[in-house]
This record gives sequence, structure tokens and C-alpha cells, in this order.
Amino acid sequence: MGGNKTSVTDFILLGFPLGSRIQMFLFGLFSLFYAFTLLGNGVILGLISLDSRLHTPMYFFLSHLAVVDIAYACNTVPQMLVNLLNPAKPISFAGCMTQTFLFLAFAHTECLLLVVMSYDRYVAICHPLRYSAIVSWRVCITLAGTSWACGSLLALVHVSLILRLPFCGPHEINHFFCEILSVLKLACADTWLNQVVIFAASVFILVGPLCLVLVSYSRILVAILRIRSGEGRRKAFSTCSSHLCVVGLFFGSAIVMYMAPTSRHPEEQQKILFLFYSFVNPMLNPLIYSLRNTEVKSALRRALCKESHSQLV
Repeated sequence: MGGNKTSVTDFILLGFPLGSRIQMFLFGLFSLFYAFTLLGNGVILGLISLDSRLHTPMYFFLSHLAVVDIAYACNTVPQMLVNLLNPAKPISFAGCMTQTFLFLAFAHTECLLLVVMSYDRYVAICHPLRYSAIVSWRVCITLAGTSWACGSLLALVHVSLILRLPFCGPHEINHFFCEILSVLKLACADTWLNQVVIFAASVFILVGPLCLVLVSYSRILVAILRIRSGEGRRKAFSTCSSHLCVVGLFFGSAIVMYMAPTSRHPEEQQKILFLFYSFVNPMLNPLIYSLRNTEVKSALRRALCKESHSQLV
């Protein structure tokens, strides 16, 4: 390290280097998507908290997933919207590290929550008579708390390893938020340890949980095929297919980004993948659960009917 190199105190997020008209169009489009994400997940949270029929372990975990989705959007989208209006506006080093930590914490937590939700569905369908004993409220709170704690701890490990690195310039991050791989490219030292930890964490937090989810749903599928009642089989497929859609969207995009060779995905293509992973997924989750889940739709109808009745009175 030369003595003439100065420490970086802020970063410039390059975002999407497009024309001003296209950036204004994207600002309006992403603002609409952002509002829809907050509204959709907010409605899910409101229905679960207000409707006593949804006070079950399945919807308890779904409420945590909605919180994670709202947090995802609030962590990355506002900064992206600011950059679309003012591409030269910097983000402080501390702010960048905070954004990286929160993104990783929410990502890890969502991975673990999806595994917990698959376990909940496995017990509900394969061991229905013992469901209330196995998935008690104490177990639910423990599993949810463990998911948040492990997600935050893993994120803290990644950020701690970044903070040990020197950043001497350049200070332009070719991304729309402080994504860990893009930040590491600006370090003035060897990042092999960071890369190894990222790959190991990806195996632990992506491949491992995905295998557990697939094992759970393979056993669930066998149990569903044994159900004699057509209505019972349809209801089981409905609740599980919603979860599988979310699992496929989340794990598919995450594995492509963090485990596929980077040479196969140019930086601009990676931005689109991250946009889908950190922005589109949280917007689609409430849509998937509300459209494919009869209990959520029934709760929404009851809430709307109650609201219209109160206005008439």
C-alpha cells in the first residue's frame, strides 16, 4: 500500500447509466412498484393481526416473511430512487456498510424462514393429528427468533470481514445499492477470504435450506397423493403451491447470483438479477399468497365487508 493513497469516505452508486427520460420513467415505475410492495405486504400483516382465524403458525411465519419483504424494499429502493433523480449523490461509507448488513441480514433471514415454513407445511400435512403438539407457539417463536438471529449474525460476519479491508479508491460502485460483491471489487487488498466466506455461507444458507425444502415437499407430495378427499387434496396443493412459488423465485435467483461463475453474468445482467431478487420478489410474494390462498382472500373479504358495514352504520 502506497502512502499517497487516501481512505474512501463515501461511494457513488452508478445504478443504471441510462438517458434522463428513461431514468424518469424508471423512477415512476419503481415508485409504483415500491408503493405496491409496501401496500401488499402491509395488507397481509394487517389481515393476519386483525383476523383471529389467521392466528395460526402458518400465518405467523407468513407475517415474518412480510416484514422481511417490507424491510428489503425500504433498505434498497429509496436509495435507488434518489440515484435515478440525482446519479451523482454519494452515499457515506457508514451508510453503505449499513445497507450491506441489512440486505444480507434480511436475505439470510428469508432463507431460513422459507425452510421453517416448509417444515410447518410438512408437519401439517404429514402429521396433522400431532400438529398442534409439534408446532406449538413456543416452537414457532423459537424458530422465528432463531431465523432472525442467525441471519443477522451471518450478515455481521460478512460486514466485519469487509471492514478489515482498506478502500483507497476508486469509489464508484457499479450497482444500484451497496451489494457485497460490488463493494469488494473496490477494496485495495486481497479479498480471497471474503470470497471463500461468501461461497461457504451460500452453501450453508442457500443449498442446505433448499435441500431441506425439497425433502419436505417430496414427502408432502407423497402424503397429498394419499389423501382420498378431492377437497382435502386441493386445499393441500393450494397452500403448498403458493410456498413453492416463493421458494422457486427466491432460491433460484439467489443461487444464480452468488454461486454461478461471475464470468457468465456481465455486471449489467447481474443488476437485473438483483433487481428481481431484492425488489420484484417482495412485491410478488403478497400477490402469490393472496391470489392462491383462499383463507387470505376470505379474510380480506371479511375485512372489506366489516369496513363497508361500519360506514353504512
